[in-house]
Amino acid sequence: MVRYDLRHLHEDFYDRMLELLDKNVKSGEVAIFLFEVVVNGKSNFEAVQKSADVIKEAGYELLNSLKFNEVDWTIVVRKK
Repeated sequence: MVRYDLRHLHEDFYDRMLELLDKNVKSGEVAIFLFEVVVNGKSNFEAVQKSADVIKEAGYELLNSLKFNEVDWTIVVRKK
């Protein structure tokens, strides 16, 4: 299991998340991604749905998606 903190990318983390899955995560391995859901002081939960859609479209398996704290979200993904 590997963990990646993508909070510093704000709402532009999708490409980096896919890049990490493609290049750094081994087949069958689980990765945890941490990203922000607050933009300009307001919750933006569209990022949660979009991350799930991006993962599915890329052929990976979304295992879990949950609120980490007041501003951050985590998703757990398995590379097939």
